[in-house]
Amino acid sequence: MRVELFHPESDTKPRHWVRHDQAFAMMLRPGSIEWGERRSTLERFNYAASDLALCHRHEGEWVGRMNVEHLQLGISDAALLASSDGAYGEVELRPSRKFADARLSAMVAAVHAEMVAGFPSGRLFLDSVEQAMAVALVNSHAVRHRPAQKSRGGLGPARLRRITELIRAKIEDELTLDEMAQSVGLSTAHFARMFRRSTGQTPHQFVLCHRLERAKAMLRAAEARVLDVAIACGFKTQQHFAQVFRDVCGITPTEYRRDFLSFDETRACETCSEGEDTPRLVISGS
Repeated sequence: MRVELFHPESDTKPRHWVRHDQAFAMMLRPGSIEWGERRSTLERFNYAASDLALCHRHEGEWVGRMNVEHLQLGISDAALLASSDGAYGEVELRPSRKFADARLSAMVAAVHAEMVAGFPSGRLFLDSVEQAMAVALVNSHAVRHRPAQKSRGGLGPARLRRITELIRAKIEDELTLDEMAQSVGLSTAHFARMFRRSTGQTPHQFVLCHRLERAKAMLRAAEARVLDVAIACGFKTQQHFAQVFRDVCGITPTEYRRDFLSFDETRACETCSEGEDTPRLVISGS
């Protein structure tokens, strides 16, 4: 997925959106953009924050003066085609220069936050968001030639086991949605839907849980440095690891270790004390 941030002061010249990806944008602040297929036919649209715009898929559109900060995203043809489950030979989306969609806006906002943070969550996060965006765009904006095929059921135990083994083998490395899907012989969109039906989680959430469980096990060792734990569990920085750990577990990695070691020490003392107070059976000789 292509992600670009545009500011009014730095991007005021007319430009043409690329044709290779399906491009759409979310406005980050109120403002206006002049749209048109030619410079002579530009039309001005006023936007509020979180408003969306979807570019014409084939011809592209000329964009004149931009007076609004916005995030532009490019969704690949492969993601759109996979989202249709083969129902279309080519996915065609209806252009819309201004529309609102709370679900899409929330996903774009998540990408923007990830971009501001320097993309710490890695490729799998962006792949997962791109696939979810593609599904939402196909469902609401596709020019339908025939109904999309609906998938039933979920992933079988053998496929889930294969995915879990892959995650454990690559827990320190970058893992993509395509790689996970290919390991069980499915398209990315079909895999993502079946995976969620089977686990109740997205692939990104599932991988994150495995990384955090490994992190907890490592943090129980007093000698392990938090930085080493973060790297060993696939986090790019200690700061990102601490933030994710706190968001999911409610405490920082350091607090988790302190609480665990304190509890372990208290339990050991209680066990020892119980042993001293336990009545003993004494058998005297005859």
